Amino acid sequence: FNSWHLHRVVIRCAAGNTRSRAIPERLGFKLDGIMRDEICIRGQYHDHVVYSLLAHEWRKP
Repeated sequence: FNSWHLHRVVIRCAAGNTRSRAIPERLGFKLDGIMRDEICIRGQYHDHVVYSLLAHEWRKP
């Protein structure tokens, strides 16, 4: 956050992909919401989950 002067970092992943969803959750990201029918793959729509982390929420390693 400090080096790049970031205020917010966002991670988006497929709602049904539990392994991908575990990453931002483990890192302390907050669930912002679900983007319904966000992407169409092979003619079928899928939801995306949106997580974010604000600079003041970041804990340095």
